[in-house]
Amino acid sequence: MIHHLSLGVRELHASARFYDAALGALGFRRVFEDDDAIGYGLEDDEDILCLKLRSDAAAPGPGFHLAFAAASRAAVDAFHGAGLAAGGADNGGPGLRADYGAHYYAAFLVDPDGHRVEAVLKGPAA
Repeated sequence: MIHHLSLGVRELHASARFYDAALGALGFRRVFEDDDAIGYGLEDDEDILCLKLRSDAAAPGPGFHLAFAAASRAAVDAFHGAGLAAGGADNGGPGLRADYGAHYYAAFLVDPDGHRVEAVLKGPAA
């Protein structure tokens, strides 16, 4: 359904530091970059998420967040720890979220621009 998503960011390097760490923990990497944008994905020139430098960027309001699929609970934990270490803010530590399902394991962060992001595994622990 979705080909890619772009987020406006005010400080490209601060946001890149956060997303390099948090998304790197989930197996994603930079797939392109230039002076005004950085794309993340799995294959060169095939971005799934693009950060775009915009001086007037603002995060969407309450109710909006991006959820990234994780391959394991350890990856969710790594996403959270790496994101915190790279300038993100905690918005809910790793753990089961029974309200969302018996096996819904997730962690939540806020990036340096205020975007809310999540890593989630919906299956049972391996």
